[in-house]
Amino acid sequence: MIDPLAPEAELGRIRADIDEVDRQIQTLLNRRAECAQRVAEVKRAELLASGAGGTVRGQPTFYRPEREAQVLRSVMERNTGPLPAEEVAHIFREIMSVCLALERPVRVAFLGPEGTFTQAAALKHFGHAVHSSALGTIGAVFEDVEAGNVDYGVVPVENSTEGMVTHTLDNFIRSPLKICGEVEMPIRLHLLAAPGATAGGIRRICAHQQALAQCRGWLEKHWPGVEQAAVSSNGEAARLAALDASIAAVAGDIAREGHGLASLASNIQDYADNTTRFLVIGREGARPSGRDKTSIIASTHNRPGALFRLLEPFQREQVMLTRIDTRPSRTETWTYLFFIEFEGHQEDPRIAAVLREIQEQTVMIKILGSYPQAVL
Repeated sequence: MIDPLAPEAELGRIRADIDEVDRQIQTLLNRRAECAQRVAEVKRAELLASGAGGTVRGQPTFYRPEREAQVLRSVMERNTGPLPAEEVAHIFREIMSVCLALERPVRVAFLGPEGTFTQAAALKHFGHAVHSSALGTIGAVFEDVEAGNVDYGVVPVENSTEGMVTHTLDNFIRSPLKICGEVEMPIRLHLLAAPGATAGGIRRICAHQQALAQCRGWLEKHWPGVEQAAVSSNGEAARLAALDASIAAVAGDIAREGHGLASLASNIQDYADNTTRFLVIGREGARPSGRDKTSIIASTHNRPGALFRLLEPFQREQVMLTRIDTRPSRTETWTYLFFIEFEGHQEDPRIAAVLREIQEQTVMIKILGSYPQAVL
């Protein structure tokens, strides 16, 4: 029990405990970093001894998405509080990021410009020690990863209210890249303007077309008659707002901070659970993590019951489908490609059996990758 007559003495004891815990944490952090350096040494020695096995373009593969997912899940499962499990996992995410950078910094391209939710997704997945670069189109992200200019790419694939990002699906059709991770980002949109700008002076509201659609109801109710202009990204909208006090931007926190904007209104999205999912793409797939998804693209014969026969093995084997969408085929008129996601890894015997069976019923099947389900 705290002595009410000696609060400073009690605070002094608590602060001494904090200092001692901080010293222990720092010692353990450096010990973990030393382990990461030893891992790098073992992998480089293995590369020299056995050739290019387990490498990308002659470099050891340091980043293992399945391993990081397992570590983060374990952190959350063993957490006993008082810190929330997800917040502790975020701390460990950053620890793993800086330790991995000691082995070799991960290079990641994302759909830019800076200040977009895609950049936030890249930082959430890889941590802030990553070397990231903004590219202008989804296609450019695919091309940079394919060329080996970066190790991984992050691209949006679907929004909970606006549906699939078709440009991403179209790039998967032609690309040899694999999906090796996913990121889910709650979308919190704000109405932003330059410091000192007033509501009465706003003449135009800019944002990416999807962001405008995600808060259309709120804008029509609170800002009727003000022009809405679609631009290439929310980051670009924030840049314009920073230069012109008559422009407001619909964007997120990272754009507000990056461009020094003030908030005229917060959380203006029409749906509180608005979420966008992003995919991590790379030249190598991921091994099983214990809690995975697999994505495929398939094309069936154009005949009655073809889709039913394609999906029937999933139902019979009790494989949970998480997404199915269609895209027109670019090679044949009025035929379609099916983008299908489901739980499980292609190396699981049950999933492998389903894939073999549907392969016999399709004109084309392409396995885009098996990858850990989003942890954070």
